[in-house]
Amino acid sequence: MSPALSKLSAVLPDLAPWRASRDFRLLWVQGLVTFFSSAMAMIALPLQIKELTNSPLAVGAMGAVELVPLVVFGLYGGALADAVDRRRVILWTEAGLGTLALVLLVNAVLPEPMLWPLYVVAAGVSALAGLQRPALDSLFARIVPHEHQTAAAALNSLRWQMGAIAGPSIAGLVVAFAGHAPAYAVTACGFAVSVLMCRRLSPAPPAHDAEKPSLRGIAEGARYAWSRPVLLGTYAVDLAAMFFAFPNAIFPFLADELDADWSLGLMYAAGSVGSLVLGLTSGWTSKVRRHGLLVAGGAAAWGLAIAAAGWFGNVWLVLLCLAFAGAGDMLSGLGRSTIWNQTIPEELRGRLAGIEVLSYSVGPQLGQVRAGVMAGWTGTRTAVWAGGVACVASVGLLCLVLPKLLTYDSETDEDSLRRRAQQREAAGEARAEAADTA
Repeated sequence: MSPALSKLSAVLPDLAPWRASRDFRLLWVQGLVTFFSSAMAMIALPLQIKELTNSPLAVGAMGAVELVPLVVFGLYGGALADAVDRRRVILWTEAGLGTLALVLLVNAVLPEPMLWPLYVVAAGVSALAGLQRPALDSLFARIVPHEHQTAAAALNSLRWQMGAIAGPSIAGLVVAFAGHAPAYAVTACGFAVSVLMCRRLSPAPPAHDAEKPSLRGIAEGARYAWSRPVLLGTYAVDLAAMFFAFPNAIFPFLADELDADWSLGLMYAAGSVGSLVLGLTSGWTSKVRRHGLLVAGGAAAWGLAIAAAGWFGNVWLVLLCLAFAGAGDMLSGLGRSTIWNQTIPEELRGRLAGIEVLSYSVGPQLGQVRAGVMAGWTGTRTAVWAGGVACVASVGLLCLVLPKLLTYDSETDEDSLRRRAQQREAAGEARAEAADTA
């Protein structure tokens, strides 16, 4: 290989997980379809609430409505993922999400669309997502080899960003020229395709001695997480970053202040553009061992970029800052995902994935509420830049309180070495069972 090609391959995404696992390929394509179609509804829903109420608080309240179902069903979904076939959980929740998209479609075509179904659907989506994400995340930890976890996280993020860029950009145009109903129709069709693809996944049964979902089992997972400072650090940093610096709910009002209504779809997509650029050059992350540094550094970069986006009055500079924020968020996410999948034992993976759902989902929900309330008190741009500054400060404080996050090394950490041995043992048992069957 020539030196130029060697340098290029060092930065391009590592495709090892794609080559190694059929189920990973299926989930990757299925996720791309789902993310694209879901992004259509993600734009249409807050826009519809804005049009019906013209209130930043009403838009931000969507996060409050989603919060309780996410907490309850996220924790229960984690226990469920350790106790039943994870493929079945993913399949039935995808079908439920498609049904809710049909409810939005029916409401949108009414002569006078109602407001309350929008909040009911938002709560239902949150509940189903809470049930699904632990099963989905813990399935990736099972089907991808230990040494390929960072590469798999990068490919998954790349997939998400591709859908998140195309979805909001197209959704903004669809809603502007055709209304909300076509966007919801695309969402429903996307989930129908996703269900068909999920049916082709291999079964993912629980361990033979798995316990039924219970509060005791959930508490066991929480005790494990609390006893691991590195895990605590990943959760706390993500919660702080999202609570203080997730202003997506007030983007419609930011676009109004900048006299750039046309830019709303681009605002939602800009962060994904930054993440996509980082994902396309993520080959180097497969060689990183200090993943805690990625978590903290990426979160701090996210906060700085959000602060700058609130400070600038030029819409193009705002969009550039949001793109930089997306790159920082992806960098932090790669570190979190790798630490989670490399250190958590298989028998606790579902329950810890439930806690992870709270970590990276509750933060944005609370962040939407914070942004909406603060925008009503201080103005939209102040709510954005002040949140970014608070994010950077909180990340710095957490690094001082939890120093083990920054010193984490995948080649020396005891939990990482134990998880690697566990996965290799399981792979050996699977090969022996296959040989006996043959």
